[in-house]
Amino acid sequence: MTEPAAKRVEVAVGIVLRQHQGQQEFLLGSRPEGKPYAGYWEFPGGKIEAGETVEQALRREFEEELGITIGAIEVWRVTEHDYEHAKVRLHWCKVRDWTGAFEMREGQQVAWQTLQTTVSPILPGAFPVLDALAQEQALQA
Repeated sequence: MTEPAAKRVEVAVGIVLRQHQGQQEFLLGSRPEGKPYAGYWEFPGGKIEAGETVEQALRREFEEELGITIGAIEVWRVTEHDYEHAKVRLHWCKVRDWTGAFEMREGQQVAWQTLQTTVSPILPGAFPVLDALAQEQALQA
């Protein structure tokens, strides 16, 4: 008898973007202790709760984890990734506007990065999006 397919966990993810010294940068955060892949770097976000839209979940997660209020979002793409602990469907949104100062409320670290990332290791589910960002940047060059 085969096991039923595991249900996908729906996750809202924010690609926080800024221009700095003529380069586009994005924010990555480290996964806190006690979570799967602790210490890995990821784009901020979290699970979409029952009854929430992607945007509502993203707003809640950014306030809970980073202490900021985000402005308008651009829903960008959806990817899926199967981890050992969960099958996730990632709803990627670009965020270019926010208010408040970043507060690392879960003990995580954050770092502004370019496509030549300097933090490691990066959560595997982020690689397709990093590739897509690189393709977008190449088209704009």
